[in-house]
Amino acid sequence: MNSKFISILILVFLMTNLLNAQTTEEMQKVLNEKQAAVATKNAEVKALEEEIAGIKKKLIVYPDWKIGASGTIGANFSQFDKWLGAGNPNAQLINYGLTGGAFANLNQKKYFWKNGLNINVAKTKLIIDKDDKDLADTTRFETTADAINLSSLFGYKINSQWAVSALGEYRSTFLNNFNNPGYLDLGAGATWTPIQNLVVVFHPFNYNIVMAKDNVSYISSLGCKIVADYKQALPMGIAWRTNLSAFVSYSDANNFSNWTWINGINFTAFKGIGVGVEFGLRKNKQESYNTFLADPTVVNPEIITIDNFDDSTYKGDNPLQTYLLVGLTYTISK
Repeated sequence: MNSKFISILILVFLMTNLLNAQTTEEMQKVLNEKQAAVATKNAEVKALEEEIAGIKKKLIVYPDWKIGASGTIGANFSQFDKWLGAGNPNAQLINYGLTGGAFANLNQKKYFWKNGLNINVAKTKLIIDKDDKDLADTTRFETTADAINLSSLFGYKINSQWAVSALGEYRSTFLNNFNNPGYLDLGAGATWTPIQNLVVVFHPFNYNIVMAKDNVSYISSLGCKIVADYKQALPMGIAWRTNLSAFVSYSDANNFSNWTWINGINFTAFKGIGVGVEFGLRKNKQESYNTFLADPTVVNPEIITIDNFDDSTYKGDNPLQTYLLVGLTYTISK
């Protein structure tokens, strides 16, 4: 009797354990299935959220204002003490430069209005040991770069890519010789925006007004204005912008035309702060010619005017003007 009772207890115990094991395996299987279903749903939700974000990014809510500003600051300090291999063995050189840009662009359903401001300034001071009697001592900062550019473009949209447009652009210096010379372009034509962040302006009806004084010779003329502006955000916080502004004169394309091309690359590391490089190119024969006229070695420069300009009269050339600035950057945008 006792042996039978013990056998029955052992059998019940074994059956209970077996049932519990089967129940645990079944529950684990169900749990795994539910977790896989949740993961699938989460992936679907994430994909839907990305689609919604993409649609919101493309969706334009009028009025669509975009406002921003950025700047690059570069500085250099050099000191020579009895460094005989240098031209000035006892001297200090301090140089700093600043480039900055700001924009305010309005986009409406039927028209757009784009406004921009760019400046470029550099100062240099050379301090030479006063004991060096043969060398002059410069104790104040001299302006070595000075430029300002203001532009305003209005366009009435024909379709998603083309617009009838009008442009006003002013270029000059603002620290020294303000508006001497100053260039004001006023014109009308068409603006093409084939892709996002690319704006191409073609204005065949443009008057290039050149303002100057101090007995220099500049000529205003009618011509074609071409502007191309492109900016792109690249991976790793890198932003690239390039801007070309050119004027082709109908009166004398060789002598009265000019162009300026500015390129900038910024790497933003932390809260708008980063490192930037800006490089500029320019060709302007009228500026080169008037620099030639201002040369005191020219005999009777007043009898030479831009009207009778030719290569035999002009002994100089039309050099490619360049500038380069590397330094810290700060960018804000809205």
